[in-house]
Amino acid sequence: MNSLIKLELTRVLRNRKFLFFSVIYPSLLFLIIAGNTDSTAKVPGSDLTLPAYMMVSMASFGALTAVLMGNSERIAREREGGWVRQLRLTPLPGRGYVLAKTASAAVAGLPSVVVVLAVAAAVKGVRLDAWQWPALTAVIWAGSLVFAALGVALGYLATGDAVRPLTMIIYFALSLLGGLWMPTTTFPGWLQDIARWLPTHAYAALGQAVEQSRAPHPRDLAVLVVSFALFAGGAAWLYRKDTLKA
Repeated sequence: MNSLIKLELTRVLRNRKFLFFSVIYPSLLFLIIAGNTDSTAKVPGSDLTLPAYMMVSMASFGALTAVLMGNSERIAREREGGWVRQLRLTPLPGRGYVLAKTASAAVAGLPSVVVVLAVAAAVKGVRLDAWQWPALTAVIWAGSLVFAALGVALGYLATGDAVRPLTMIIYFALSLLGGLWMPTTTFPGWLQDIARWLPTHAYAALGQAVEQSRAPHPRDLAVLVVSFALFAGGAAWLYRKDTLKA
């Protein structure tokens, strides 16, 4: 399985388009949204400044891009191209393939998190305590595993032609409604109620809790745990179903 993870990472790092959208694009969005704003301006309904709030949002968005967009389409294409069928002829167990895909996607998402944090600190002067930087990186990286599992599930759910539009719809809906592009406090009340139960909202809330030096809300933890169980369970079921077809 380690060899497969190394192979997957090599393929990802050679994909310049993927690296742009997962590493550079979130930082550019951060600069566009927070670049000309007052660094001391507070987000409505929050104690965080807009740069600090958007730093977590864009770091989460970058990790989401890496683990979701990269995983789903590659898996769908590999299924249609026969690569997955060839792997079944090796000693690699089925769960090893799924774990390798999830792990490689999560590792590929780490640079986007680090770059956004670095840009926010260097350009907008975001300041945190020394312990908060590694804690924030770890929380955002660990939370991305939820969406890595979703990417695996989508890769087994859709065909190679259908997986991209399906993933894009889910990707943009989760990003927008989950508050990764703008604070959910600017939403109408009914939409805020929906956003609170989305995994992307809970995902960003973990990082915001670290910034505010407080424990995460139990609801956010529950949403992420349940989402991961559903996505990982769905990926495992779809993998078994695909195996029986083969």
